[in-house]
Amino acid sequence: MVNMTLSIPEELYKEMQCHPELKWSEVARQAFEMKIKELHWMDKLVEKSELTEEDVNRIGHKIKAGIRKRIEALANETNRR
Repeated sequence: MVNMTLSIPEELYKEMQCHPELKWSEVARQAFEMKIKELHWMDKLVEKSELTEEDVNRIGHKIKAGIRKRIEALANETNRR
């Protein structure tokens, strides 16, 4: 097995020390494995795609704009109350 050294913010380290019962190296290993599985899934999803990067960016902007409108509407509704 390969060893890896990570740098983490001091505040995060302090929070981790509050839970010494956890094996933090195992938590990190599981997070890495989950991310790799997600990346493999995404690679498989896009391998047959005919979309260009420009298409993907355009679609992404439309989705983000729609989400922004919904959040703004909810915020406006909350402010009216």
